Amino acid sequence: MPMQHWWVTDAWEQSPIILLAHVFWVIFSIVLHELAHGWTAIRCGDRTPIETGHMTWNPMVHMGPTSLLLFAIAGIAWGAMPVDPSRFRGRLDNSKVALAGPTMNLVLFGVALALCAGVKLAAHRIDETTAVNLLMFFVTGAYLNLALMLFNLLPVPPLDGWRIASDVSPWYRSLWRSERSPAIGLILFIALFWFGGPKIFDLSADLTLRALDAMMRAMPAHI
Repeated sequence: MPMQHWWVTDAWEQSPIILLAHVFWVIFSIVLHELAHGWTAIRCGDRTPIETGHMTWNPMVHMGPTSLLLFAIAGIAWGAMPVDPSRFRGRLDNSKVALAGPTMNLVLFGVALALCAGVKLAAHRIDETTAVNLLMFFVTGAYLNLALMLFNLLPVPPLDGWRIASDVSPWYRSLWRSERSPAIGLILFIALFWFGGPKIFDLSADLTLRALDAMMRAMPAHI
């Protein structure tokens, strides 16, 4: 990969704050996403997250060396939270556990967006450079979490949306029981990530700016 096309170089050229925000929010959001799965699984009767040592803030535990290395090289990362559905008490607990991750991303989107609005409202009290840097940092966090939520809700393995759809719909679950299902799922996942990923990120950035604008219109002009 030519260095001029390395995502780290591209982000640095835009602004060091963009690079810092991307690294922080991707790792922080994935860790909280996985912890949300774990917290919900425990509430549903499954102590596997505790027994496997995954109820920790350590990114290495949740993401692993392969994910962190690929994140450094290509900006792509993922996490994992081991759970045992056979320990769940309720009929739809698997869906609840799966939905907890994207819900956490939605919460983080809201928090980052509120912080953006706070910076804009208080901009007259701080210097312009600091205000711009804070806005870039929080806007990046907002749109990344919105993109993570939308992407994870796609009903394709191994995404959370697939677990939710399979738990809610026996018909959909039966579609993935053939011997070819893992290969088909992998091909669909790669295709969606390769072709749909950029569209999801573009949509998320647009929706974030629209939501911030709507929030600012609904708030008083000064604090």
